[in-house]
Amino acid sequence: MVLQLRPVLELTDQQLYDFSQLNRDLRIERNAEGELIIMPPTGGETGRRNAEITVQVGVWARGEGTGVIFDSSTGFHLSNGAVRSPDVAWVRRARLESLSGEERRQFIPLCPDLVIELRSTTDSLSLLQGKMQEYLDNGAQLGWLIDPEQRRVHIYRQGIAVEVVENPEAVSGAPLLAGFSLDLRQVW
Repeated sequence: MVLQLRPVLELTDQQLYDFSQLNRDLRIERNAEGELIIMPPTGGETGRRNAEITVQVGVWARGEGTGVIFDSSTGFHLSNGAVRSPDVAWVRRARLESLSGEERRQFIPLCPDLVIELRSTTDSLSLLQGKMQEYLDNGAQLGWLIDPEQRRVHIYRQGIAVEVVENPEAVSGAPLLAGFSLDLRQVW
């Protein structure tokens, strides 16, 4: 669901954060145009797949140590004014530690280095592709749009055309995520 607010109302970042806290059962994003996007809970299969991806990235991140992983309930305030919540995000530890404690407690004021979006059966592919491009435009270094129904991964990298891989068993995070490969056999 998309809620149009402008020109009647424009929420400040603090008001959006407070609104989100009052409505904790909703996943709320704000796009660069100031519209609020209310996303429904996922179904069981999407939830299972997303948990698998989060676990794989999390285990690698814990062992590797140079970055921090975030789940889909984390809001990132992008430089274009949007507040987005990727399904899985990873941020270099040095970038995160440069933020104040207050900045880390609310919507994190940066774009993750890695973003992963998992397409559910009700998601529009074109909207997700636009969201992935938005992440790149705001500083993401690597993005994976995973489409389990089509068994495709759309790979987004800075300065490189989007690559679409058909039915891969895994995708490599190198060089950003040195030594990490997402095992998609567990996701499909």
